[in-house]
Amino acid sequence: MSESMYFSEEHQLFRESLKEFLKKEVVPHIEKWEETGTIDRFIWQKFGEMGYFGLAIPETDGGLGLDLFYTIVFLEELQKVNSGGFAAAMWAHAYLAMTHLNKNASLETRKKYLQPSVSGEKIGCLAVSEPFGGSDVAGMRTTAVKKGDKYVLNGSKTFITNGVYCDYMVVAAKTDPGAGNKGITMMVVDSKSKGVSASKLNKLGWRASDTAELAFDNVEVPVENVLGEEGKGFIYIMQAFALERLVMGVNAHARAEYALDYALQYMSEREAFGKSINQYQALRHRIVDRYADMEMCREYNYAVTYKMSQGQYVVKEATISKLRSTKMADEVAYDCLQFLGGYGYIEDYPMARLLRDSRLGPIGGGTSEILREIIAKIVIDKKEYKSANE
Repeated sequence: MSESMYFSEEHQLFRESLKEFLKKEVVPHIEKWEETGTIDRFIWQKFGEMGYFGLAIPETDGGLGLDLFYTIVFLEELQKVNSGGFAAAMWAHAYLAMTHLNKNASLETRKKYLQPSVSGEKIGCLAVSEPFGGSDVAGMRTTAVKKGDKYVLNGSKTFITNGVYCDYMVVAAKTDPGAGNKGITMMVVDSKSKGVSASKLNKLGWRASDTAELAFDNVEVPVENVLGEEGKGFIYIMQAFALERLVMGVNAHARAEYALDYALQYMSEREAFGKSINQYQALRHRIVDRYADMEMCREYNYAVTYKMSQGQYVVKEATISKLRSTKMADEVAYDCLQFLGGYGYIEDYPMARLLRDSRLGPIGGGTSEILREIIAKIVIDKKEYKSANE
């Protein structure tokens, strides 16, 4: 059983306690948050108190310093509250914004931003994509010009999860516009800075999370807010992409598993012509195909997680994980909605929302088309992507 291969008894105990926490503290509020599009601040602090934002953060910064499979458990269970938006708000904070702080922030910045992020007092977002180009990071237009002990930031970002609620933004900007991808720098921008504005985008799914378009108008950013070295931003972004893609792959297999469990339960209770519908071959075989697809993705994602936890640079594997798992999850959601018949189309049942939320999988964090191009470069053109340390 793969469970014992990757997950220890401690992991399983963590899963049980997390399940309980989500059932008690999160599930009762989901409908409200989906409706209002705003997640109440108190839940961030509760997650912080439980240590959930610090799973991958060292103890010196108030985290727990646990292995990557704790993160997998965290992501999997978050998908099962059936709000892709709520889940995204949590993991975008912990694994997009905080990953950059954890890897590259100075001692000062860690105190000011990372530690309060672990406790849930501050919410972060990662701002890379722009209105004129998402995955084309090197083509970004946002600039930060150095003036004395400050940078002056101008430009815009879009599709930014937590962009409206957040207290700080991890922003990628060009500090040397002539240097192509070697001229990009990462910096922390306080949301309250003069010249920062955020407007909310109206989305098909992920209704609970706020996705923002951000504008920077002569925003002053202190030099000490730079993450890592000036001009190394592109390498940092590429390095973090591997984790982001794996996160989205794991989310996909977890929501597919949730959809299948729900559909199987429903089909065992629903009767047509004197027998439960899980006895009809047309449905049985289709659910088996989907279940097999889910299991293949899940096992692959666990294997990639293991490689990553061993320090391997898994940009190819993580990209494959996101490409295949998100497509699979969409197919599972589509079929499971069908298995519920008319109820699949009713908002009181989970499949309608799950279908909408799942549809972001092949789009966000690099579209499937872009991902295929990246994999083609690795597999066909023999391009090698190196980690920042090499």
